[in-house]
Amino acid sequence: MINKPIKIFLYVIALIVLAVPVFGQGAVIEPCPATPAPVKPQPRPQTRARLLTVDSSTPDDPEVVKIIAPYEDKVRELSKVIGRLKGGLSKTGVGGGSLGNFVTDAVRAQGQSKLGKPIVLAMMNNGGLRKNEIAAGELRASDIFELLPFENALVAVDVTGVQLAQILQVVTRDAQSGARIQFKYNDRDRPEFISGKLVDANGKEYEIDPNQTYTILTIDYLLSLKSGAYAILQEAKNPTPLNITLRDAVMNYVKSETAAGRAVRGVVDKRFVQVGPGPKNAEAPR
Repeated sequence: MINKPIKIFLYVIALIVLAVPVFGQGAVIEPCPATPAPVKPQPRPQTRARLLTVDSSTPDDPEVVKIIAPYEDKVRELSKVIGRLKGGLSKTGVGGGSLGNFVTDAVRAQGQSKLGKPIVLAMMNNGGLRKNEIAAGELRASDIFELLPFENALVAVDVTGVQLAQILQVVTRDAQSGARIQFKYNDRDRPEFISGKLVDANGKEYEIDPNQTYTILTIDYLLSLKSGAYAILQEAKNPTPLNITLRDAVMNYVKSETAAGRAVRGVVDKRFVQVGPGPKNAEAPR
C-alpha cells in the first residue's frame, strides 16, 4: 500500500507531465525558410563613348560662363607679371633658404616704410612657405599666392634686449631678416643655436643691449601661440597691426622694386653661419 506522501508526489509528477503540452504550445519550432531561388543575372547596360575635340573653336557653355564670371577678373590678375626674378629662389637650407630670405627681407622693408622707423628683425615660420622653389625669370602674382596662401597679417611689437636674445635662439630654424646667427648641427641633424647678433643696414654686426627696447616684425599666427618656443612673444609690448597680409606685403615689395627698375634677387648671405660639420644625412630636417 502506497503511503500518503508518495501518493502526493506521484500526483504532482503526473500533473507536470500532463501540463507539458499546454505550456509548450508557444515554443513551436518554426521551419527554416526555403533557400531563395538564384537571382537571374541582368544584362549589362550597353555603353558608348566617343572623342570630342575641345579647343578654341568650341563654343562657350552659357551656364558655365555665368558661374565663373564673378571670378574671371581675379583669376586673370593672378597671371599678371609683377616683376622679374634674377636667380631662382629655393627653400633648401637653414632659415628657408633664399625663399625665406626673400620673404623676410621684403616684409621688413615694407614694415619699415609703413611704420616710419627701423625694424631690427623680421621673422616668420618656415611652415608658412608653401612653395619649395620659384624659377628665375618672370615673377607672377600666382607665384606669390602659391608661396604664401594663408591670410597671415603683419604685426610689429616691442621687446626688450633680453627677450630679443631669446627670440634669436628660437628663430634659428625659421626665416629671419636682421640678424646673424651662428649654429651647429646636433646629433639629430637639426640646427642648434650658438650665438646671435643684430646686423645694421651696412651689414655690420652689433651686440644686443639687454636694457634697450627693440621693434620687431612678425605675423599674427606666431603672436597667437601661447605654448611652445614662440610663447616668448606673449611678453612683447605695444602690438601694432600693419593692416596688411604677409602675402600683400611681399607683392607690394616686388611691385616697388619693379617700378624702380630693379629685378628681385635671391639673396644667400651670412645671416645663418654654420659652425662645424654639416648634417650626417644628405638632407637635414627643416
